[in-house]
Amino acid sequence: MAIFHVEYFSNALRRVMPLTVLLPVEAPDIPGMPPQPSPIPFRTLYLLHGYSGSHRDWLHGSRIDMLSRLHRVAVVMPSSENSFYLDDEVRGAMYGKMTGEEIVSFTRTVFPLSDKRGDTAIAGLSMGGFGAMRTGLRYPETFGSIVALSSAFIMDMVDAMKPEDPNPIAPYSYYRHTFGEMGQVLGSDRDPKALARRLVEADAALPRIYMACGAEDFLIESNRSFHAHLETLGVPHDYTEGTGVHDWVYWDAHIERAMEWLYGKPLVPQMG
Repeated sequence: MAIFHVEYFSNALRRVMPLTVLLPVEAPDIPGMPPQPSPIPFRTLYLLHGYSGSHRDWLHGSRIDMLSRLHRVAVVMPSSENSFYLDDEVRGAMYGKMTGEEIVSFTRTVFPLSDKRGDTAIAGLSMGGFGAMRTGLRYPETFGSIVALSSAFIMDMVDAMKPEDPNPIAPYSYYRHTFGEMGQVLGSDRDPKALARRLVEADAALPRIYMACGAEDFLIESNRSFHAHLETLGVPHDYTEGTGVHDWVYWDAHIERAMEWLYGKPLVPQMG
């Protein structure tokens, strides 16, 4: 296993940005088992952090390094600050383009990653779950699969927000700057529900979709709403609930399940 902490110049943001990449370049030698060759070019999972997080969150909060090794899958973890992985056209900080285009192009140039849609997945938690769903549906020609965990599908809340509304996460000005004018969010390309509808209406190829959210999570109702929306559209997807709150215990368990959904059972047994 190789762990790369990268700094690269982002043309989308016009500044240097950090990136963490996991490459399972060497499989462990296990007595009694044949050698496991590195499957180059690697299948790739682009893995997004949540609000207030960074590119290091998954590495510290979960067993993603072990899962990368077991499934022989490269994992790319960018940093997108608190952008919701959306383009900030006011400042010219194009976080959406960075996530859906630039990072994919950069990492495929620098690392031995497959350029096949079926080998390329995007996943995330909370804000990153929203980002994974929005990015995967915005760039369906790039991403063949989407994994959205405890996703912050807050489009309806933001669209109806008023300046005087209290919010424990961020002020009204943050949501207005990030999502655009209230009353114009729903139906826009910042609304994953609208993106899903457009793909269905265009009879376009849809990514595979896996969703999970804990039943005690404060975002459960918005996840149920998105699940119902996909059902109404006739979009095939896997949706699961279960006991859990908005924490790393839930995300660590469900990224493991999601990777088995993506890649099947691990190619090598877990050690230890």
